[in-house]
Amino acid sequence: MRSFAAAVGLFSVLPVRGLDDVDRGHARGAMLAFPWLGALLGAIAGAVGGVAAWQQLPLLGPVLALATLAALTGALHLDGVADTADGLGSRKPAAEALSIMRRSDIGPMGVVTLVFVLGIQAMALASVPGPAWVPFAALTAAAMVSRLTVTVATVGNRFARDSGFGALFRAVTPRAGAIVDALLVAGALAGLGLLAAGPRGALVFAVAAAVAALVAWGWGAHLLRRLGGWTGDTFGSLIEITATVFLVGVAFGL
Repeated sequence: MRSFAAAVGLFSVLPVRGLDDVDRGHARGAMLAFPWLGALLGAIAGAVGGVAAWQQLPLLGPVLALATLAALTGALHLDGVADTADGLGSRKPAAEALSIMRRSDIGPMGVVTLVFVLGIQAMALASVPGPAWVPFAALTAAAMVSRLTVTVATVGNRFARDSGFGALFRAVTPRAGAIVDALLVAGALAGLGLLAAGPRGALVFAVAAAVAALVAWGWGAHLLRRLGGWTGDTFGSLIEITATVFLVGVAFGL
């Protein structure tokens, strides 16, 4: 519970006491609980979208769900994918690209990336067939799986900066802890797939997760090669890209 509270305090706007001075212990616990925070936030957001779908508003539901998820996280990961797009889009050497990513403003590449990421996610959710709980389960699974990729990434120690929020998570996750998280997420994913569409849903969720994980691995390898290591922004991009691929895979599969 302490680990989950740390994850809530670090990665959402929900208030948590006792996190005024965050240390590596908090970071380790938060990272191990990160996928489960994603599941909670995704479930809340999915419930909002599900209510809209139940009221015969199938296009409004996904938009409200994604807006709720952004509000709950303070748009932290969306900011990361936009900053990463600006840095990579500059085509500057790594040091200059990282400097661009640290700026508080957003450039045209960041804006375009946000439009496409949110647009694809919304349309994917709207394209998922079945009753309102099916896209609800898909969003919950996407939020959980996408955050697991960051938990796995923080097993390593390749970080682009020695300071900043992202650097707090350098090699903070024990390998055994990441493996246990991955196995538990796989079980939860199967359960959500069964809830969504029976055995076919479990298979589709599993395949979508495998494809998303493969894309996440390729994207992460590119970021490490291009920027020399992870940052908080690149973690945000990893989350959003993984979630997008997963939702598209579910929409195609179901």
